[in-house]
Amino acid sequence: MVVEGEVLIHVSPKLGYKAYYELSRILEITELHNLFGGFDLIARIEAEDYQKLGNILVNKIRSIDGVLDAMTLKETTF
Repeated sequence: MVVEGEVLIHVSPKLGYKAYYELSRILEITELHNLFGGFDLIARIEAEDYQKLGNILVNKIRSIDGVLDAMTLKETTF
């Protein structure tokens, strides 16, 4: 089973380009886009399960120099 989610990412203005480059190198990030507003980037990530999704967020995304905050969004159906 593949789990997908979006991550809203706030980066330091001084390290924005570096953070974008480092994020673009993460294999589990399938899309990465710039935003205007409260967050600077949105990334779509894919993982094998929810635990691995959390590990990607904590160990790969939030550990990047310049990433100040990240909020994970997961779609649902009604």
